[in-house]
Parts: sequence; structure tokens; C-alpha cells
Amino acid sequence: MIDPDGYRPNVGIILMHDDGRVFWARRTSRDGWQFPQGGMNSDETPLEAMYRELHEETGLFPEHVEVLGATPGWLRYRLPRRFVRNGQRPVCIGQKQVWFLLRLVADEQAVRLDATERPEFDLWRWVDFWYPLEHVVVFKRQVYEKALHHLAPKAQTLAATAAILDTAPPLGAAEPMRAVAGGYRRGIG
Repeated sequence: MIDPDGYRPNVGIILMHDDGRVFWARRTSRDGWQFPQGGMNSDETPLEAMYRELHEETGLFPEHVEVLGATPGWLRYRLPRRFVRNGQRPVCIGQKQVWFLLRLVADEQAVRLDATERPEFDLWRWVDFWYPLEHVVVFKRQVYEKALHHLAPKAQTLAATAAILDTAPPLGAAEPMRAVAGGYRRGIG
């Protein structure tokens, strides 16, 4: 399902441990690490898609998590030109996502990356709340930054995460550095 502007509706999941760290996973047979995410079916709400993707990618069920918050509306990113499949109709130029912040309420042993025939991830770990901003693929950084900044106050509600807002990088800090005549500048393409 692609919208008229060329964006695929999608959900993103920030799964948080009580200590404020977040679930960070490596894509199967690749070197890329990311949060769980996935496309929405045409008959799903974002919440329904989130629970389906949560199970498909982490093996967790709704009873294993508590929903702490979601981004209001869509956050968009464009795919690099090399990833746009111009031969397909409609052409998908990127993704629009609703992001959810979840708290793991089950034992972490409930995480199962092999819950489906084709696992999305082959390895996972807990990382600092802001770690993904510097370690996700460049074209997703601004969406990650917006999602994390929006959801950080919700993460703050857990007593163990009191330092999350204190360590937040300034909004706009995740924009990639680009070479320009005479040096580097943020956020220019």
C-alpha cells in the first residue's frame, strides 16, 4: 500500500527497558541495526500494525508490553535514489511512520527473534536511549530524532529514566554532515 505521494504507511517501535535503555536489533544477514518497524496492511490501524510487527520481529505479544505513547501523525523519510524501485507501480519514494514507545513488562527472555519463518533480526541488545541517533542508517536519522525527542518525555515517566531528558541532544543534531566548499555543514543535500 503506497499513498498518492509515494509513501508507504509504516509503524516504528521503540521498546524500552525499565532502566531507560532501548531495544536495538541487527537486520538478518546484514550489518545494519535499527528499531523494529514494518508496513501497515490496508485494513489495520497503526496500533494493530504495531502489535503485529512487534510479534513478527520480536516474538512479543501485547501482554508483554505497555504502550507509553505514540507520535501524533506521520513522520516521513525518503529513500535514497538507489533504493527506489522505479519499475514498480505505484513508485514508493519513502515511508511515513507512526512511532510507538513501549515498555517491556515481561522478562526479556520473552524476546524471540525466530517467531516467524523469515526473521527480520538475528541479534539484539539494549542500548542507551539516544544511541540510535548516531548508529542508524543516515537516511532514517531525522525520523529517529523526531520520534525519540517526541517520546522522551513519556520515557521520563519511569523513575529509572530520570536522566533521559538531561542527556537529549539538541533537535537537529542528527542531521548528517555534508561536504561543501570550504568545510562541512549540517542538513544540506
